[in-house]
Amino acid sequence: MSTEQNKAIVRRLADEVWNKGNLAVIDELVAEAFVDNNPPLPGLPAGREGFRQWALGGRTGFPDCQLAIEDLLAEGDRVALYWTFYGTHLGELPGLPPPAGKRIAVKGIYLMRLSNGQVVERWANEDSISLLQQLGVMPSGN
Repeated sequence: MSTEQNKAIVRRLADEVWNKGNLAVIDELVAEAFVDNNPPLPGLPAGREGFRQWALGGRTGFPDCQLAIEDLLAEGDRVALYWTFYGTHLGELPGLPPPAGKRIAVKGIYLMRLSNGQVVERWANEDSISLLQQLGVMPSGN
């Protein structure tokens, strides 16, 4: 697939899952044997099902979430996605305090490898400290 096709797949995955809440698209766009090189939560299963549970958890904790694509770059079979995640903490999330309706904005970068029109591997760098500060779990550095 071309780099433009790969970018379109990543763009569609981000839009459908995070902005529209369409988790069914995961079956189409994420490989069964998906490898998450930075598992976001311990105990998630491997593969596509782990990706689905991770996305469901994020949408449960932040049901109004939106993911803004700040930049999208591709070369060969890799796509880099620089994003900002916005949402209101309205649902339970493991390891976080009970929802208090706090609005958050968190930035991150994903590097995804694609094959045959599906995401097969992901590396992540997310600003988890900023998230914890915004939710009041950690003091801010100010």
